[in-house]
Amino acid sequence: MAKELRVTLPDRPGSLASLAEALGSAGVNIESLAASTSGGSGDIRIITQDAAAARRALEGSGVKVAAERDVVTIDLEHRPGALASAARKLADAGVNIDTVYVVGESGGRKRLALGVADAEKAKKALGVP
Repeated sequence: MAKELRVTLPDRPGSLASLAEALGSAGVNIESLAASTSGGSGDIRIITQDAAAARRALEGSGVKVAAERDVVTIDLEHRPGALASAARKLADAGVNIDTVYVVGESGGRKRLALGVADAEKAKKALGVP
């Protein structure tokens, strides 16, 4: 299962470059990434298939990993309303989505990774293994 790592970096030139260099040098592929800045720091969330190697690379370069968790991946038809349907199933099951990533596209379908507090509950609500 894919994992999301969350780190905080200073909001200055080169921060993201240093993070990406650390992962690249360790041979860790970034599946998806989300980043935003506020108040002088950046909240970075990275999805990778090898969380242990990513953690070692980041912490070895001085970047503290603040959190790590499983993400739920789903394939949706690339059409209006597909995300609404999946999000409604999660809402009805009491599952809050706090991050969404597009991690791929193939054959008219979008692959999304969802950051949720309870991955098992989310998978059950969505009917995914």
